[in-house]
Amino acid sequence: MSLSASSEVAPPRDRGVPASSGRAPAGGRSRRWLRTARYYVPAVAVFLAGIVLWEVVVGAMNLQAFILPKPSAILAALQENWGGGRFAMLPSAQATLLEALGGLVIGTVAGVAVAFVTARWVTARAALLPLAIAAGAIPIIAIAPLMNNWFGVLSPLSKMMMAAVLVFFPVMVNVTRGLVQVEPGSLELMRSYAASEGTVLRKVRIPNALPFFFTALKLGATLSLIGAIVGEYFGGASLVLGRIIVQSASALRFDVTWAAILLGAVTGIVFYLVISAVERVVIPWHASVRGTES
Repeated sequence: MSLSASSEVAPPRDRGVPASSGRAPAGGRSRRWLRTARYYVPAVAVFLAGIVLWEVVVGAMNLQAFILPKPSAILAALQENWGGGRFAMLPSAQATLLEALGGLVIGTVAGVAVAFVTARWVTARAALLPLAIAAGAIPIIAIAPLMNNWFGVLSPLSKMMMAAVLVFFPVMVNVTRGLVQVEPGSLELMRSYAASEGTVLRKVRIPNALPFFFTALKLGATLSLIGAIVGEYFGGASLVLGRIIVQSASALRFDVTWAAILLGAVTGIVFYLVISAVERVVIPWHASVRGTES
């Protein structure tokens, strides 16, 4: 017996929360964004207070720039080297972001594919899960020279593969957990309709795995940048953030070094926020999304 259109199971919701029509009033949307903004205000305030304290303490102690430059000196170096010169920041950030994005895509696709296989067959789970754990335990510095040797030290693909190794493990583990840890009541309901495994996968398992997937994706976004930058430490094109950090530190231009580190951190934050915005669009019904709005 197949499922009819009226018997399809909706995505999981918290008990006691009524289903919405999918379109909130304009006033409700503005209040929701206001509550979301208030959620981030304390973090922004603490960050700005830390920057001001950093500036004041470094100025009061009269520390040399090679020990710890002021935030104002770091921002001046960032502005000075933004578009061109020996330490061109913008082209370097774009190249590193491309490497991180490529690694995120490769690692995510591989992790999701292995997760579906391990969730479907217990034998595959017993064989692949130890390999995935081993891949996650490999020190990233140890495999950087190997990746450069396999794919070419100047090739962006070597840095993408470095990032993909870091992304693969959290995506694979989280998606597997989301596909397997389904509420027994939902499975019983689908079996009562004689639903096929494909229907159960589409209607129950995949919606249940989406929050786990986005959690892994947000973690993988930052890990992909780490993998790309660490890979650049061991060689590559000169206009990438990793090479700028190494070269500016060797030239005792620590203001440029901190500027490159700051740009990498900001890139990671933007990466994270973009994925969070996509998560709000894809799974607005989940408690993890609604929690920041309450």
